[in-house]
Order: sequence, then C-alpha cells, then structure tokens
Amino acid sequence: MKGKSAIAGIFALPFRIGKVVDKSSKSCCLKIDIYTGRRGNVCGLNTGKLLGSVTVPVDLRGAESKGCVIQNGWVLVGDNGKGSSAQLHLNVRAEPDPRFVFQFDGEPECSPQVFQLNGNIRQPVFTCKFSFRSSGDRNLRSRSSLSEESTSRSWLSSLKQDKEQRPVKERKGWSITVHDLSGSPVAAASMVTPFVPSPGTDRVSRSNPGAWLILRPGNGTWKPWGRLEAWRERAGGDHLGYRFELLPDADAGGIDTITLANSALSTKNGGKFTIDMSTAASPVNSPSSSFDLWSGSGSGSEIGSGSWAQLLYEGFVMSSTVEGAARCSKPEVEVGVQHVSCTEDAAAFVALAAALDLSMDACRLFSEKLRKELRQDFVV
Repeated sequence: MKGKSAIAGIFALPFRIGKVVDKSSKSCCLKIDIYTGRRGNVCGLNTGKLLGSVTVPVDLRGAESKGCVIQNGWVLVGDNGKGSSAQLHLNVRAEPDPRFVFQFDGEPECSPQVFQLNGNIRQPVFTCKFSFRSSGDRNLRSRSSLSEESTSRSWLSSLKQDKEQRPVKERKGWSITVHDLSGSPVAAASMVTPFVPSPGTDRVSRSNPGAWLILRPGNGTWKPWGRLEAWRERAGGDHLGYRFELLPDADAGGIDTITLANSALSTKNGGKFTIDMSTAASPVNSPSSSFDLWSGSGSGSEIGSGSWAQLLYEGFVMSSTVEGAARCSKPEVEVGVQHVSCTEDAAAFVALAAALDLSMDACRLFSEKLRKELRQDFVV
C-alpha cells in the first residue's frame, strides 16, 4: 500500500471463497475495508480510522478447473472525489481447491458412521468402532510395541496387584478403528500415552500431554503415520492445546518427525483443526528434531530441502470441526483431493479428526465426570 508517505505493507489473505459466495450467481464482489492504525498492527484490525474500501468484481466461471487472476495492480482506496491519494496494490487470484467432505453421523465415542458429502448427496463411506484397548489386544499394536510384549506383561501384573491400593486417576486405552463398507479396517487412532493430571491439579498439562498414534494398515500390521499430543491450556483462557507430528516415512526419505499443526482450541466453543502447508506456521521442525528443517532461522523462512513432508503434502491438507467439551460433536472433515489417492488416505484423516475430538473429553478436568461411553474404571 502506498500514499503520500510511501509506507508499504504486505498481507496475504487466503480463504475459501466458495464458502462465502453463491456460485450460481452471475456476479459477485469482493469488498476490502482498509483501516489506518499504529505501526505493528496486523491483519484483522477492527479499530482505528477507516481509510476507505476497495471493491473487486469476481467472476468464478472456469476457476474450478484452472487458476485465474482476477485483479493485479494498483487501485485507489475510497472515493476519488474526496481527494484520497492512498492506493492499494491488490493481487486477487482464484485457484482450484477441490476437497472431499466427510461428516460423522454421531460422536466418535458412539461408534458412528461417516458420510461423504457432495452437494445434497450424502453417502456412507466408513464406520467407526470405539473401544477400550486391553493389554492383550494385538489389533492396534505397531511393530515396535509387539517387541515389548514380555515387558508389558510383567508390568501389568504388578499393576493389577496395585489396583486396589490406590485410586486410579487417568484416562487411557481409548481407541477408534475406521472400517470401510466391506468391514476391513483402513485406519485407527490409539491412545498410547495416558491422559493424567499434573501433580496437585486436576488437569492435563503441556509438560505431560496425552498422546495418540494415528495408524495405517501395511504389510499385515499397523504402521504409525502420525502422533497427536493434547493437553489443557490455562493461559489466555481455557483451551485444548494440541500438536500433530508426521512420523518418519522411510519411503519418502524421512528421518525425523515434522510438526504439521501446533495450536489450541477453546474448550468452551471449540473451533477448527487445520493443516495447511501454504501458511507460514507449518510445517516446522519438532522440538526433538536432530536437524533444522528450515532454510533460515525457523520463523517465517521458506521450508528447506530437508523437509521430506513437502514431498507428500502441499497446500491445504485437511481441516476438522471440533465442538466444545459440553457440546454434541459430529466432526466435519475436509481433505484436499490431491492428498487422497486411496481409501486409506482419507481414512487416516478421519481417524485423526476422531482422535482430536476425543482429546477434548480426555483433557476435561478430572473433577468432571465423563459420559458413560468414555468411562472405564480400570483398563488392563
């Protein structure tokens, strides 16, 4: 943007225009209000003096099949008759972003069906089975966990003896398996780290989060695909904090985990979990990473060649709605079409959405009672 003082500001505002316009309409407009404010203010400013507005006619015909430039150049801000010399260099592009949309027919802990939505068409594609994983259940084990069977048995034996001696204050053993319409398991989410309160509190803390493995079938066993951690945030309000990491894929040259999402949702109102590789915030190297995935300092730099996740994902990857802890939640999941080449691809994202939704309950205060589908006094 420029004016008499020639001060420039650059902003990128990607959004899904199909959500806010009627595609059947012959014409629509994009209106942008520009405010003046103190230096350092960011996009989303809703205070200060209104400098003016810019209106751009938008024609989406043909934009679903190929990208097009709607506006690229300087435009005057506000009414010319008022003598405003401010100009805005505006680049508006429409790019195809087809997505698969899935919706749970009930809350994940109620073992619902999952439907694919396509306009007014609603068609079942998956079924979910929620269960409590027991120590003898091999169905949700990765290859690494199978090698620890003998150790687990001895540990569980001592744990059983201690069962009656102390109150159990943890949430563990939850799992959800996604099946296709033939009944074959195509993805799963398994709680591998219990959700336990920090000492002296009744909440799961960031320093000791609970965790899920998101699993995909492969070679007759389950292969870990991603890891989701969740905890209860108190700073700035009551929030569900989460971090999703993509686990190394040897076939893609991966040697370390990569964080694809790291944020928080309101425990009261919920929100939307999103993985979008086009944003500056993702992906980033995990705290335990042995090398720097960024070509620069790691804050706002372009992704370096070391990021093997870039070989698998680009642009919008997925999003999922999450309701607040006290609300009925039927997650709606959007997945970029370019990231789905088989049923298992879509199912993995559905399992991830279910795990995040269940984490809202797993991170509830331990002074609160869970619904009956999620309660089990002791899991061995």
